[in-house]
Amino acid sequence: MSITQERLPAPTDDLDRAEHDLREHGICAVTGVLEGETLATVRTQLYDAAAQDRARGRERRFALDFEHDTTNQRVWNLPSRHPVFVDLAEHPVALRLVTSVLGWPMLLGNLSANITGPGGGEMVLHADQIFVPTPWPAEPQGANAAWCVDDFTAENGATCFVPGSHRWHRPPTPDDDVTPIPMEAPAGTLVVFESRLWHRTGFNRTTSERRAGIFGWYTRPIYRQQENWFLSLDPSVWRNASEELLVLLGYRTQGLGLVNGASPL
Repeated sequence: MSITQERLPAPTDDLDRAEHDLREHGICAVTGVLEGETLATVRTQLYDAAAQDRARGRERRFALDFEHDTTNQRVWNLPSRHPVFVDLAEHPVALRLVTSVLGWPMLLGNLSANITGPGGGEMVLHADQIFVPTPWPAEPQGANAAWCVDDFTAENGATCFVPGSHRWHRPPTPDDDVTPIPMEAPAGTLVVFESRLWHRTGFNRTTSERRAGIFGWYTRPIYRQQENWFLSLDPSVWRNASEELLVLLGYRTQGLGLVNGASPL
């Protein structure tokens, strides 16, 4: 089915504008959220974690990645890898934007990375809300806070989106005639998009460039988290966690996820 497409909103440094873009287009991009030493630390620690996984044979594939792609690498459970990733999970700009979509409380379902290498294939076009039966509710059930660790360009596999697709309240089908648009943005940009929005990893056409993005996946508090933090999280994270982070991880809750009738912590 042929669909009239919208344009992606331009990256901005105005948070009010970003909230408007997120509400209207299902996506926004805020530049300069990570800068200087913080951005450098995020990048160094992520690529170090990816190298450790490769050295130990712990690389993990993802079901929606291109079947024959051998360059894309997923790095899971980032909060256990370095404190800088914990900071991303509860970054005030990310929480402001995601909360504007989901409200509070919400859960952090996952915090992982996708590194696409030279020649990396495109991901399957999808919406993150595929766990929700159709027809979908009128309100999104989740949202992603995506961090551009490197510059995102059309050439190096920037994540591609179909702006406006959140209004169709359904996942894409093979009959949908759409052209996903790459979200090009400089390193340090935060891209937030809601869970009904169709998207995919772009094709990395470069010969020598890797492109890393970190994705924080948040949901309304009624859904099971993608990462089982109770089993996988380094105990030092929850022992030193803020009140907000304990809620996001599901360690502090009301009504759901109780232990003997009370919050776990």
